[in-house]
Order: sequence, then structure tokens, then C-alpha cells
Amino acid sequence: MVKYGLDYTRCRWILPLLLGIGVIFGIIALAGRGWLESQTLPYVQQASLWQNCRRPDQGGEWSCESLMGYAWGRAAAATYLVGFLLLVICFALAIIAFAIDTLRFNFIRGIGGLLFVAAVFSVMGLVIYPVKFSSEIAMTGINMFSWAYGFGWTTAIMEICLGFFFCCLPNYEDQILGNVKPTYFYSSP
Repeated sequence: MVKYGLDYTRCRWILPLLLGIGVIFGIIALAGRGWLESQTLPYVQQASLWQNCRRPDQGGEWSCESLMGYAWGRAAAATYLVGFLLLVICFALAIIAFAIDTLRFNFIRGIGGLLFVAAVFSVMGLVIYPVKFSSEIAMTGINMFSWAYGFGWTTAIMEICLGFFFCCLPNYEDQILGNVKPTYFYSSP
């Protein structure tokens, strides 16, 4: 990307595309029912960020309780949701930043800083949830934190990595805009 510059049409939209993928992963984590699941048969427990569901036996009905009745449940949901909303704002700002013909590199660095703030909120929610869930709610059988929880961590890791990339990109402003003369290491005899 640095070799061809951000005006190279195929490379210009890589960062907003990666932010968009992070938004999709965040939606999957928010909507997914696989934050905690039973690991072995009979499957008796399944939890999301919003509720915990149990069933007494293999053919029984699921009974669900909201996690919003717990202070830690509200805190985990609120902090992860704030991190997700900041990610959506960064996605919109990145589209605006890369759609403008003249790039504003300080604007891009600001997006990186906002991504770090989003990562802090996401990680707080992802740490509060398992610590308080496993200590406050009685679990039966062998349980594991599952696929939707993994999507939440993937979103947080993408926020951190893209934050570094957005913050470091302005350091290569001259190379990106093509203002540097090429250096040849060939000397004639």
C-alpha cells in the first residue's frame, strides 16, 4: 500500500473495508446467542450478552432470564455497546477521510485514537462478562465461552490493530503521496 500510495484505487479502501469487517463481527457478537454454551451433551445452558437460557433435560423447554437484572450485566452490555458504537463512528469517519481527494493525515490519526478508546470499552465489557458470569450465576455441566464471545474478542483485537495502523499511517505521508524521489542503489563502473 505504501509502495503505490493511497491514490492507487485498489489499496485506498482497504482500511475502511477492514473497519467494516470489524463492524460486522461486532454485530455478530451483539446478536449472537453463543457467548456461553454447554460443551457436552445434554446441552443445558446457553447465554448471550443479554440473557441466560437453561433447560432441565434434553427434551425440555428453554427457560431464559435477562442479564439486565444484574448490575454487572448492564455494565458489560453498556461498555461493549459503547465500544461498538465508537467503532461504527470510526467506520463512517474513515469512509469520509478516504473519499476526500486530499487526505487529512491528522484526521486519520484522530480516527486511530478513537479506535483505541473503542478497544478499551470493548475489552472492559469482554472482561466483566466472564468474570462476573462465572461467579454470580450457577452453571451446570461443562461450559465454554463460545463463538459469539470469540467474535467480540476479534472485534476488540481489530480495533487495537487498526488503531495502530491509523496512527502510524501519517508518518509515511510523503511516501503515500508520492513526494519522495526513488533512490537507486546502482552505480555505474
